Amino acid sequence: MRRPSIFKKTDVTRATKAVLAAGIGIARVEISRDGLIVVVSDKPSETAATVGTNEWDEVLDDHASTTIR
Repeated sequence: MRRPSIFKKTDVTRATKAVLAAGIGIARVEISRDGLIVVVSDKPSETAATVGTNEWDEVLDDHASTTIR
């Protein structure tokens, strides 16, 4: 006997429409056995790439490369 689905087609449609409305392309949609819907973008977002940067990194790296004699 087949058990009822944990997610519905409307759940996946709603998630994908929201991602597309945000201007993000979709590479794939993953659905786990517990019903978790994960939408994977087709390319990394610009904000994700800049989250780990700090304006002082360049200053400190330049300072660390100079040696004091």
